[in-house]
Order: sequence, then C-alpha cells, then structure tokens
Amino acid sequence: MTRGARLVILGKQGAGKGTQGERLSRHFKTQHLSTGQLFRDSAAVGVPAGLKAKEFMDRGELVPDEIVVDVVAERFSNPAEVQDGFVLDGFPRTAKQAEELDRILGERFPLDLVIDLDVPTDMAIERLLGRGREDDTRDSIRRRLELYDQETKPLIDLYRGRGLLVRVDGVGEEDEVFKRLLDAIDATGEVPEA
Repeated sequence: MTRGARLVILGKQGAGKGTQGERLSRHFKTQHLSTGQLFRDSAAVGVPAGLKAKEFMDRGELVPDEIVVDVVAERFSNPAEVQDGFVLDGFPRTAKQAEELDRILGERFPLDLVIDLDVPTDMAIERLLGRGREDDTRDSIRRRLELYDQETKPLIDLYRGRGLLVRVDGVGEEDEVFKRLLDAIDATGEVPEA
C-alpha cells in the first residue's frame, strides 16, 4: 500500500508557504494543513484556543507553543488525518514545537522532507502588506519577522542536522517557484510519488 508525502514547509511569513503548500498538497494528493488558517477558522467560530491565537496574531506575536500544539495535536489525533500524507505549513516554528511534532506523529508517521522556502525580508513585507489582512500592519509584520529570526531559524539547523532539509529559492513567479520545489523534492528521492 502506498502512502502520501509528509512534508513541512518552513519560511518567513510572506515567503509563499500557503500558496505553494496548497499546490504541493494537490500535486501529492494530500491535505494542506496551515496553522494560520486553522487559528483564523477557530477564532471565527468562537473556539477559545482560536480566539487566544488571534489575540497574539493581532499583536504581531507568534502564538505560544502550548496553544499551537493543542490545535495541531487535535487535528492529528485521528490517524485518517495523517495516514494519506500532509503538507504542514506554519508548524513547527520553534525547536520545542519540532519536538512536539515528533511526539504527535510518532514512529508511524515520520516526516519525509522539510523545505525551507527562502525569500528576502523586504519582499516578505511587501507581500504581506499586499494581502490586506487585518493582522498585517507594517509594525506587526516587522515584529513577526524579527521573531522568526529569533525563534524559527534554529529549526533550519535542526532539520539540516537530521538530513531532512532542502532549501528552495522562493523568489519568482508562482509556477517557477513550484517547479523549483518539485525539482528539489525529486532530487532527494525521499518523497513518495504522487
């Protein structure tokens, strides 16, 4: 029995993780799990964890580990959610979250690959301002990118040390970046075919 790809996309906010994550999930016939969208959806229907997450996002701060982990663990508590593969975007963001993801996935669902989608900070800011979201002010964006530098970049070293990391240039047209992603994934030979 074949199984779907299990991918994580890292990259600063505005790198295009959501757009490319959706395309990868369609390509590999898996689900795209964006924690940011999960938080917004939860907040919209009044779920307490989602409302708490939205408060942090509105201030331009990263959502605390315990809230993020609770949301992700709930989603992954049903094996049907992960057995056919996934593209996880927005989680993990810290080394502690990476440890929690290992615990949530266990030995049955190990990651195939972690992609670092890389774009310059100035480009990320302009992309985020162009989305027009309520929580995307110039100040909140700068704060999130500073937090990314402090808390998330160590993940790159962690996953590189595990031999799971591939870096992909996120600058260019959407189709061009997607082709680079597929080429980088294919070159590793670690991800099941779609």
